[in-house]
Amino acid sequence: MASLGIDGLISGLKTTDLINQLMLAEAGPQRLLTQKQASTSSMVTGLQGLNARLSSLADAAMAATKPASWTAVAATSSHASVSAAAGAGAQPATLEFTVSQTAQSQASLVTLPAAYDTGTPTFTVTQGGVDTVVTADSADIRDVVDAFNAQGTGVKAAAVNVGTPAAPDYRLQLTGVETGAGKGFTVSVATGADGSASTPLALSTVRTAQDAQLTLWAGTGHEQPVTSATNTFSGLMSGIDVTVTKVEAEPVSLTVARDDAAVTKLATDLVGALGVVLSEISSRTKSTITTAEDGRTVVIGGLFSGDSAVRGIQQQLQSAASFPVDGISPSEVGLSINAKTGHFDFDEEKFAAALAADPARVEKVISGLAARIGEVATGASDKYEGTLTLKIQSQEGMVKSLGDQIASWDLRLASRREGLQKTYAALEVSLSNLQSQSSWLSSQIASLPSMSS
Repeated sequence: MASLGIDGLISGLKTTDLINQLMLAEAGPQRLLTQKQASTSSMVTGLQGLNARLSSLADAAMAATKPASWTAVAATSSHASVSAAAGAGAQPATLEFTVSQTAQSQASLVTLPAAYDTGTPTFTVTQGGVDTVVTADSADIRDVVDAFNAQGTGVKAAAVNVGTPAAPDYRLQLTGVETGAGKGFTVSVATGADGSASTPLALSTVRTAQDAQLTLWAGTGHEQPVTSATNTFSGLMSGIDVTVTKVEAEPVSLTVARDDAAVTKLATDLVGALGVVLSEISSRTKSTITTAEDGRTVVIGGLFSGDSAVRGIQQQLQSAASFPVDGISPSEVGLSINAKTGHFDFDEEKFAAALAADPARVEKVISGLAARIGEVATGASDKYEGTLTLKIQSQEGMVKSLGDQIASWDLRLASRREGLQKTYAALEVSLSNLQSQSSWLSSQIASLPSMSS
């Protein structure tokens, strides 16, 4: 609240300064509350950041404990024109085949009638045993094209000018939307005044609708053709989809093998997420050293310095990641603790060698470490019962309580300032009255007759 300008006109006192000094002393407890609220808010922010990183660590640990994660496979092809995608259920295997043909849609030039029986010609597209009726707004080639290009006709139309700009001569080209032998089409036009008759239109084939075809085990007694309406053969092998882009007369070799990159990523993600958490704790616990104006050395603890909950999480994670799994040291698969920093280093070459020598052993160690690490991370970051989550909620409650106390002090201090202002204002009035009385008495004394001896 702004102070009133009541500096003493009678007393000569700097009343505003006096009140401000008194209020500064009165507000001491509020300043302490404000400082406490600021430090608590900083702690809440820091704990929330740590909690988010612990949640990410829990996710990485969960992924590394799933058996399905360790059975990931990758499919590779010997030819760039053939690609393969591995999905659920894919198993290591090899397969050879040739690509006999690729899938394509029908493309045809349509010979339109010189004249129609109606101003709004009606066409019927027959595709895969299904008839689709197409009615143009007029006999103009542009309206005919628009009618065929309407959604759901199964074909796309284009007017191709085979003449000159000055003397255009248009041909109508229809192209099937979908590939596959079953997507070939014919076109007819309604004739007669009532449109009850239908006349097939002549189609000049530009491209024939056909399926894609692979030949498995080509050149053997077990040769077997396989077709697909598209260029993707879904489930050609268990969990494997194969896509072709051109004919390949030479045998294509498809290999499905363990995906070492995906397995390595399980370990690197786990170690990386663990390193982020430990680095976060270390950086926010580290003390800073400064020099005061009088030359004294001042040591200021980090935000998490002295916090037993955070220190406990740090120690639990370090223990979970460093203890052996069934007697196997994590260092044997490339995971070791750095004695200087307390963080963990990952030796990818050592991991790759261990994975090549004994995949099951590596899986046992990494998934075992992940289970222990995940238990610690989840226990701290669970959104309902996590120890760190509950601590954050407690600190947030403290911030709110301190805010309420600070607001209460605002009212108390405003009332106190108002009281001081009234007191000093009353003092000035009293001094003014006394001064007036003094002046009156002085004038009365001065008016008395002088006494001579």
